[in-house]
Amino acid sequence: MDYVYGPGRNHLFVPGPVNIPEPVLRAMNRNNEDYRSPAVPAMTKTLLEDVKQIFKTTSGTPFMIPTTGTGAWESALTNTLSPGDRIVSFLIGQFSLLWIDQQQRLKFNVDVVESEWGQGANLDVLESKIAEDTAHTIKAICIVHNETATGVTNNLAKVRKILDNYMHPALFLVDGVSSICALDFRMDEWGVDVALTGSQKALSLPTGIGIVCASPKALEASKTAKSVRVFFDWNDYLKFYKLGTYWPYTPSIQLLYGLRTALDLVFEEGLDNVIARHSRLGKATRLAVEAWGLKNCTQSEEWVSDTVTAVLVPPYIDSTEIVKRAWKRYNLSLGLGLNKIAGKVFRIGHLGNLNELQLLGCLAGVEMVLKDVGYPVKLGSGVAAASAYFQNNTPLIPSRI
Repeated sequence: MDYVYGPGRNHLFVPGPVNIPEPVLRAMNRNNEDYRSPAVPAMTKTLLEDVKQIFKTTSGTPFMIPTTGTGAWESALTNTLSPGDRIVSFLIGQFSLLWIDQQQRLKFNVDVVESEWGQGANLDVLESKIAEDTAHTIKAICIVHNETATGVTNNLAKVRKILDNYMHPALFLVDGVSSICALDFRMDEWGVDVALTGSQKALSLPTGIGIVCASPKALEASKTAKSVRVFFDWNDYLKFYKLGTYWPYTPSIQLLYGLRTALDLVFEEGLDNVIARHSRLGKATRLAVEAWGLKNCTQSEEWVSDTVTAVLVPPYIDSTEIVKRAWKRYNLSLGLGLNKIAGKVFRIGHLGNLNELQLLGCLAGVEMVLKDVGYPVKLGSGVAAASAYFQNNTPLIPSRI
């Protein structure tokens, strides 16, 4: 039973944690098992191979760490870098800010490139820094692929092109927490050295697995990196990989079975179809926002996100009240504005195991809340815009053709 009961289902439209599909819930509804028995290592072996597909890598080595995205961040940094190493990191919103804070607390020399919230990473500045760094003092580029606070997606292919144009050896570290398995992500093609995601986002699982994938170059860097790490040490995992037991400490058995089912659902739909579905959901949400007469926090079409939309509200409305009212009256969960944009935006998450009709229910709820707080929205306007787009662009469900 819900801690605070509301009739019907909670309409969960924060940008993570997201809705968990019924097959995954059923898969996790099981007793504990001995993770040293033959069954769990056998399943883990298949998971490690299959999870590489969502990163679009054949050469990467994945690590499924019992942690959150924050732990995955730390794993990526401490296994590849040494204290004092110079890294370039982009501050474009709350989550990139938090990763930069972690980088600084881990004693790296962080060269922060800051943009206005709502803009993407300034890659012109990156190019200038890389061009000037003929001595190769920059050891890593750290970037959030999809900044969840502002609904901004960065161009990773362009980052790789800059590094290649100047033949710069810096490691390329990417936070893909709210992008991998929902947005186009190509680890091998884009030369990403460490990519990471969290189970509670596009994979539609509970929080608890930080999935990190390391390139051969990153694994080589880990051999000389001097940052202190214990729980997040890749070497401990690699030792157990060689032994065929895979786990240096106790995993969550239930989450592993959930991940097995989550990946099976992705593969049944087809990863490219999953990405296309998120593209439709993102576009429909932006059309609804436009129909309401409101603006997207994202300042340019080149940066719009297909997993989360941050909606700017007029100055006379506190967006926090929209979020509170949605939950209290309509059992609808929306994302708060964070830090610099607190009270100025609310966020609609549209990622994970989610379909068009579910999103239309959310948009109808948002319209009612906007009316409640005094915004002169025409009821049905956003829903109509999104419905028209879906009706013209939604294909047959691949498994039902």
